[in-house]
Amino acid sequence: MRVTAAVFEKLFTPLTVADVELDEPGPGEALVRIVASGVCHTDALARDGDMPFPAPGVLGHEGAGVVELVGPGVSNVAVGDKVVIGWPWCGTCRNCLDGQPRYCLSLGPLVVSGARADGSTALRRLDGSPLHSHFFGQSSFATYSVCAANALVPVAPDASVAILGPLACGISTGAGAVLNVLRPWTGSSIIVYGAGAVGLSAVMAARLTGATTIIAVDRLASRLSLARELGATETIDVSAPGINALDTVKEICGGPADFSLECTGVLDVLQLAADSVGMRGTVALIGGAPAGASFSLEHQPTLWGKRVVGILGGEGRSVSLICALIELNKQGRFPYDKLITEFPLEQVNDAFEASHSGDVIKPVLRMPD
Repeated sequence: MRVTAAVFEKLFTPLTVADVELDEPGPGEALVRIVASGVCHTDALARDGDMPFPAPGVLGHEGAGVVELVGPGVSNVAVGDKVVIGWPWCGTCRNCLDGQPRYCLSLGPLVVSGARADGSTALRRLDGSPLHSHFFGQSSFATYSVCAANALVPVAPDASVAILGPLACGISTGAGAVLNVLRPWTGSSIIVYGAGAVGLSAVMAARLTGATTIIAVDRLASRLSLARELGATETIDVSAPGINALDTVKEICGGPADFSLECTGVLDVLQLAADSVGMRGTVALIGGAPAGASFSLEHQPTLWGKRVVGILGGEGRSVSLICALIELNKQGRFPYDKLITEFPLEQVNDAFEASHSGDVIKPVLRMPD
């Protein structure tokens, strides 16, 4: 079928909106009409070569929409269901069976190979030449997506599907890191480095816990203002003259913090996040750094009970995490919709730029009706 997509032609170049051909779903797959798809830092990493998705192809991994067709063997969703497209997973490896599909042993090929597990691609140009598909199992910068049905998260019929896409990755990454992994105890302190979509989601999640000190750190005053509105008890503007973030953290917390989250992927910030926690403190790495990036920590302070934890996608199962966040939003306790700014698909490159500049926290591409 003919669909419209934002095509990733080659590295470091703007995406091109064009008509392309999309296969019908095969066994275990579903065809989803995309209503909206979030634009994530991970998409930018792929576009710029820091994630090895092959060009030409279609990016996008925060899609939500309506099931239009299902392939043979699909029973978990039906035509007409509203869905969020979660991360792909094999369902049979030890990590999937342990309830941690974010760490599926086949995750690498499933998210960045540019094809299905059998090597086939679902997309091609109008002249028949192939386009790489299945970025994070979906390639949702398009009006339709063919994806593995087991990755789909059905939602309520009355759900506002246009705002659900970011729950597939960015919003769940920040919130799940706090709720599924760190689980701050009553009276604890938590610092969030980077007040973008991931960091602000972590702030909102921390507000749902017993943490009494929630610090947001950024260099944009507008984001820090929003962080306070969403639950931060303190903010640190590192662009302000004379500000030493580490000294300020210790002053606020009366010493090192209990938890810190690094949401930027910037190595200097990672070092700061690690230094912000002390004995038995935990620093969580959830920001995407460029390919080949590495860091080091001083041995002795780390030896004294400090924990360094990498967290993918907020951990846990897509269904339980995403549905919980939808319900919390409905209750007014997790207002992630305040982060969203819509762009039409034709303005996909503007959406990337707005995210990079910090003018927009979470761009979401709205597909044409």
